[in-house]
Amino acid sequence: MQKATFHYGGTPAEVVEVDADVSLMRAAVTNGVAGIVGECGGQAMCATCHVYVREQYLDALPAIGADEDEMLDCTVAPRDPVRSRLACQLTLGTGLDEIEVDVPEQQV
Repeated sequence: MQKATFHYGGTPAEVVEVDADVSLMRAAVTNGVAGIVGECGGQAMCATCHVYVREQYLDALPAIGADEDEMLDCTVAPRDPVRSRLACQLTLGTGLDEIEVDVPEQQV
């Protein structure tokens, strides 16, 4: 079981356990993490699970796919050219036991 930490500006972080084959978005929604909507259910079609991945975890993540890249241009909060990802496209899998992300103030 891996661990995901969701940070918010000025409020305490939320920590949830994540199975290796479950997306970060699904884990967040299942555990009631604030600020992660997941409106499309994980199909990379809504950008309501936008997160900013903390830099120390970026190299362990898969590259951004074309669909994710396109949807990141549609986020409500500004896109960070390095750290922005859709949580629905991220699983921790092997090689990454934890991840920390910052949740934007707005998703919709």
